[in-house]
Amino acid sequence: MSALPEHISLWAELADVDHELRHVDVGGVRTRVLRAGSGPDLILLHGTGGHLEAYARDIAGLAADFRVTAYDMVGHGWSDLPDKPYTIDVLSDHLLGLMDALGIGSAHLSGESLGGWVTAWTAAHHPDRVERLVLNTPGNITDKPEVMVRMRESTLAAVRDPSDETVRRRVEFLFHHKEMVTDELVNLRRAVYGRPGFLRAITNTLVLQDPEVRRDFAWRPAWVGRVTAPTLLLWTDHDPTGGLDEAELLLRWLPDARLHVITDAGHWPQWEKPGEFLRAHRDFLVLGKDPV
Repeated sequence: MSALPEHISLWAELADVDHELRHVDVGGVRTRVLRAGSGPDLILLHGTGGHLEAYARDIAGLAADFRVTAYDMVGHGWSDLPDKPYTIDVLSDHLLGLMDALGIGSAHLSGESLGGWVTAWTAAHHPDRVERLVLNTPGNITDKPEVMVRMRESTLAAVRDPSDETVRRRVEFLFHHKEMVTDELVNLRRAVYGRPGFLRAITNTLVLQDPEVRRDFAWRPAWVGRVTAPTLLLWTDHDPTGGLDEAELLLRWLPDARLHVITDAGHWPQWEKPGEFLRAHRDFLVLGKDPV
């Protein structure tokens, strides 16, 4: 009998952890939320065009130490898709509204890509709501035009034609080991992209790839320097959106930051290297030490 593969399905990852999946009203926005575990609050934020399943391989492990909340940001996943630009301040306000709705005064925040941008903005502008901060491959800190164009074009192509081929290409962009992209993961993303109104919603998200809109929220020392929460930068050696030179910028701008590099991974280390991802979170958030 052959050994089972390391990853079977989203359901198998959650099969042995008590959890709750429901929708929460956040200022009139029906917001899909998954919660598990007990302990200090930890909120997980996905990236552009994503959904809470981005953390499926991590929730059980994190739930051993935290009350974990993963959710679909406004305009994403199976949350509501109101017709307005989803700029960083809008996404941050939605996060704070969710915390209020769930009775969370302050929490650890861990955000990937766009989620990292949102968590950093929140920590800078609402420091009393953030305990510790993990910025996971936040991406394109220096506003490279070619990265913005690639992100916009690949995402729009997949939403306009949510076929297996175009969506698989978009999901594979996130991975260094593209063989880890399963049919289940592609079809889940196809279901999101095929939702009525999702093309309008993703267009409202991709305003952040417009240099004129982005200018008001771009990573800059003026606001990044206001982040008082101890911060862990989780980088990888194969992130297609930004290199270690950008991590070094954030290390200089952030008052209290340290860097941990996960090797042999792309833009989704939480999926490609879940063991190291979990250890880094436990070391930094529970034990209060730098990951090794």
